[in-house]
Amino acid sequence: MAEKVDLIAKCIRTFPDFPTKGIPFKDICPILKDPKALAAVTDLFEEHVRRTYPQVDLIVGLDARGFLFGPLLAQRLGVGFAPIRKKGKLPGPTLSVAYSLEYAKAEAEMQEDAVSAGQKVLIIDDLLATGGTLYAACELIKQQKAEVLGCLVVVELKYLSGSEKLQSTPVFSLIQY
Repeated sequence: MAEKVDLIAKCIRTFPDFPTKGIPFKDICPILKDPKALAAVTDLFEEHVRRTYPQVDLIVGLDARGFLFGPLLAQRLGVGFAPIRKKGKLPGPTLSVAYSLEYAKAEAEMQEDAVSAGQKVLIIDDLLATGGTLYAACELIKQQKAEVLGCLVVVELKYLSGSEKLQSTPVFSLIQY
């Protein structure tokens, strides 16, 4: 496990002042270019989920980087995948929740029929910062009367205390800063 985490950590690079001044952006794109690093992320998430959440029914990925890891994990687990997108990007009836990022305000939405009542859901994204996006995702899942088992992220910025916003929802992160 430590070998895989080291490989992933080496692929993450920081861009200062992006998208606005004062934000040290953690870029996971090099993980996607390295097949071994991408496999390591998927392996570690799969191992954690099989060990901790064998009852999972659905993986929900956040726009846009949750779309990169979520379908890979869902396929390995033999469960479905559903997206949560930025407002206005999904057709048909949707539900939405407004939230704040460390540098802006936004709204997340999901198709009304993406999650069924009673389903056990894991939410996946690339990064947990202030927790606004993952909190909004949890609220969308709860609106559909499904159960959020936990959240999975590649990177967690612990110094921003985003997991506190998620209250009792467990967060599994591969890399912490």
